Amino acid sequence: MITLSVTLASLPFSYALSSSPCKPRASSKRPELRVVRRKSTMSQVMELEDESDFEKILTSKNRISITGFGSLLSERSARSTFPDLENFRIAKLVGFRRVFAHAAPIFFERGIANLETKEISSLSVESCEGESLVVTVFEIKRDEIPAFMQRELEFRFLAVVPETMEGKPYTNSAVLCARSSDEEFFRIRCKGNKEIYHQHYGRFNIEKIWRDDILPCRLYLRHCVLAAKNLGDEAYNNFLDHTFLGDRRTSIREYLSSSGSGIMEEEPPEALKSRYGG
Repeated sequence: MITLSVTLASLPFSYALSSSPCKPRASSKRPELRVVRRKSTMSQVMELEDESDFEKILTSKNRISITGFGSLLSERSARSTFPDLENFRIAKLVGFRRVFAHAAPIFFERGIANLETKEISSLSVESCEGESLVVTVFEIKRDEIPAFMQRELEFRFLAVVPETMEGKPYTNSAVLCARSSDEEFFRIRCKGNKEIYHQHYGRFNIEKIWRDDILPCRLYLRHCVLAAKNLGDEAYNNFLDHTFLGDRRTSIREYLSSSGSGIMEEEPPEALKSRYGG
């Protein structure tokens, strides 16, 4: 089997957040990111190109902080992936929004994707001035970085600075999995090799990863909503109102009260109840 590279050596290391108002995106092109000023401070985001860049943001305990915004809002889910994680807590992330805008192979592997209805999307985040997310942050071991990078191959890895719920910036940066593009994934991660792409996406008839015309995978969305609800009212309402479909207009609250009604009443298959139980 051909293995995907997780080195992004051809990409610039740092960039900043967009200072222009967010608008619906019609394509999956790489988003432009500029500087955001907030309370007379400069919030800088760094792109992590390879494992050595991850090591630059290690904590004093030789661990690395991870930002959870979807399934990792659930401590149970986080611990199923990172059994030795430490210091799971909620935080705020300024200047980003959640969007259901990319197809996820794991949903096909687990039999919970519906290609016919296009309910195949997972969550990513993208820069958006004026938006603020309630997220989770926790620390994992340094030796877990390569597996984390391999598992989240479709994303761009950013080093961001979350805040406490009271608005105090963290002293350590945390890793965030952000929106990428099909062009970057094929050129950099697949090295332009169609066989590599087929192993990860093509075998599921996914011809385009990042797209705006797909809907959330139903069990995954239910899981994320329940996970947010378990974190408290502020996290729950933030998820409903600051998470959007691919049109960037329809919030999850609106979706669940219209064409997505009934999703929260659906139960996962027995084998997936723990994994997708919130």
